Amino acid sequence: MLKSDSLAFAMHGAALAVLQVRAGSALPQALSNVFSRSGIDMPPQARGAVQDLSYRTMRALGRVDALLTRLAPKAPTPPVLHALLCVGLTLISTSASAESPQAYNAHTVVDQAVTAAASDADMAHAKGMVNAVLRRFLRERDSLMQDVMREPAAFWNYPVWWIDSMKSTYPTHWQTLLAAGNLQPPMTLRVNRRRTTVAAYLDKLSQSNMQARQVGNDAVMLEVAVPVVRIPGFAEGLASVQDAGAQLAASLLDLQDGMRVLDACAAPGGKSGHLLETADIDLTALDNDARRIERIAENLQRLQLSAALTTGDATDKAWWDGKKFDRILADVPCTASGIVRRHPDIRWLRRKADSAQLATLSAQILDNLWQMLVDDGKLLFVTCSLWPQESEAQAAAFAKRNQAIRLPAPGQLLPGVAMPEGTCASLPEDHDGLFYALFRKPY
Repeated sequence: MLKSDSLAFAMHGAALAVLQVRAGSALPQALSNVFSRSGIDMPPQARGAVQDLSYRTMRALGRVDALLTRLAPKAPTPPVLHALLCVGLTLISTSASAESPQAYNAHTVVDQAVTAAASDADMAHAKGMVNAVLRRFLRERDSLMQDVMREPAAFWNYPVWWIDSMKSTYPTHWQTLLAAGNLQPPMTLRVNRRRTTVAAYLDKLSQSNMQARQVGNDAVMLEVAVPVVRIPGFAEGLASVQDAGAQLAASLLDLQDGMRVLDACAAPGGKSGHLLETADIDLTALDNDARRIERIAENLQRLQLSAALTTGDATDKAWWDGKKFDRILADVPCTASGIVRRHPDIRWLRRKADSAQLATLSAQILDNLWQMLVDDGKLLFVTCSLWPQESEAQAAAFAKRNQAIRLPAPGQLLPGVAMPEGTCASLPEDHDGLFYALFRKPY
């Protein structure tokens, strides 16, 4: 049995996670499945190592797939063997950089990959092949890399359809956006204004030898990311992890004490918490998954805040009591193309047709929620997609269908691209790719 603190253990766990993503599972669920395997001792440090290697591999999958077609033209079987080789090639084909801060000794990686294969009954027969494939890459690295990097999917580490869509949608910024999606995201925190101030919390971070800077009204960005358990005051609700771009929602809704507010599609509750930190409101947090409702409850309990947690479908009214809301936050389902740096598996799980299907669902949600809004009330439409079909085109069509009055809002946030002058001046370039459209319901 592999030692849990070994690189071989982490590589084997990552291979199992990659295998599940290949079969259609989202990476967080795949990792959860790996961590819960019976009979396997998975201490926190080992979990972190498995997660790190899994995310690295997702960000490099286009390149390592192309390499494997040259190094092993006949796809290695069983599939877990192919996944292990992907993990190994990721570690020895990526230099230490912002994309991958920690580099591993190449020969150590080869040795540990062989050890990982030998420990698994399904791969033990192929440990010699693992050794041969990885060592051949080391011998022929320059020529192999030069060859595969001619392929767009290998160069950018995205499916070709995604690259082509980005080119046509953002002809000026497509390269910046693709590159940004391959970087590890920063750790940005939201300071709970009910419990402390940004200045006081920055001092608290400094006392813990953590460098940070303010990047929004309630947002601070850590210079170096740390595990959540090390964030000062996190357990006590002083701060939450939330992207700077995602923190714009609360201020855009212009909340006032006493308002009745709906956060639709609310799980896991990050925006719900921010709304409650901003004003004394009567909040209903809606989600169609009871298990995800539990996540909202856990987050609000940590923040010492409360809301009416409701399980229901945002496309119908079965859950609604008939009393209209003053404000509605509609963070609708989407392809999540704007948060691919946080969820690098998305690019490999999505299909081009998904955008149209999700846009249809989102339109149903928006039209349904609009009927629940008081006259002169405001609805904030949010999506974390970069595709206009799900964002700007959706907003324009919604306004036309419902005679909604469109109010000033940031529109599309592009990761790595500065906002136009005078727009969200405090927002750093290092944010997720969210879209905001704000509407007022006429009398």
